[in-house]
Amino acid sequence: MKLSTSMAALLLACAAAATAGPLDKTECIAPAKPGGGFDLTCKLAQTALMEGKYVADPMRVSYMPGGIGAVAYNAVIAQRPGDNNTIVAFSGGSLLNLAQGKFGRYNENDVRWLAAVGADYGAVIVNDSSPFKTLKDVMDAVKADPTKVVFGAGGTVGSQDWMKAALTAKAAGLDHKKMRFVAFEGGGEAVTALQGGHVHVYSGDISEASQQIKAGTKLRILAVMSEKRMTGDLANIPTAKEQGADIVWPIIRGFYMGPKVSDTDFKVWSDTFKTMMATPGFDKLRTERGLFPFDLTGAEADAYVKQQVKGYRKLAQDFGLAVTQ
Repeated sequence: MKLSTSMAALLLACAAAATAGPLDKTECIAPAKPGGGFDLTCKLAQTALMEGKYVADPMRVSYMPGGIGAVAYNAVIAQRPGDNNTIVAFSGGSLLNLAQGKFGRYNENDVRWLAAVGADYGAVIVNDSSPFKTLKDVMDAVKADPTKVVFGAGGTVGSQDWMKAALTAKAAGLDHKKMRFVAFEGGGEAVTALQGGHVHVYSGDISEASQQIKAGTKLRILAVMSEKRMTGDLANIPTAKEQGADIVWPIIRGFYMGPKVSDTDFKVWSDTFKTMMATPGFDKLRTERGLFPFDLTGAEADAYVKQQVKGYRKLAQDFGLAVTQ
């Protein structure tokens, strides 16, 4: 019996689909508009996978903005739970919002956490002409008169930047409710306000600030919220802990997959990321994007994310914010 051309094509397509693996026709969902951290995270994976020849075709990057990841989180769980060739970018801000119930009815147990691929860290930043030369100067000023120190951040109450400011105020012995705080749409607006003298301290990120300083913006980084000092050009910046404020705030970036992706396909992705992140080429790409080494995959990534969400949930409770259980 002779098959028609259309029937033969259909059978070939079905055969190809049946043998398609998780690294075929890959997609990364950035839960935001183009540009910004989620886009950067997806494009890091896109470039590294292609340059390392882990995929035959370039990964497609698609955009699903809304709620710092909430829209994408709900869509993947409800509509695409078994897509074995799709990964979704997340950040520490996603986990903080997840802990506060801002992702709706789903929690941290409803997806498969694939990998953490890098990290940024919180920082205390002032204008280069500021009288504050150290983090201790800021805390002393807050203690003396909290009304005269205005914190600015790219985010509203409960956001990462707000949390960093609130923790700084707490380290100075100030009730966070008495902290003077101005929320901006993003870090760029906060820096502009800092330069204009509208706010005095910006609780931003170390990589963002260092890139702006390299570009000629007149800023001074007083402290980095990491366990230990950065290396290279940032080695001279003391940690918050060194200056009497026990604050560590990593801002991780990574990926998750749908809850019904098979163990076999998930392992392919996990093993690929583990191998890829161990290469000098990946480290170079990550550094070019202003991220610092922070590599976790599979079970380790899952355990870390869930521990972070648990910690964020407690922190939010401590500050009187709504949380999920």
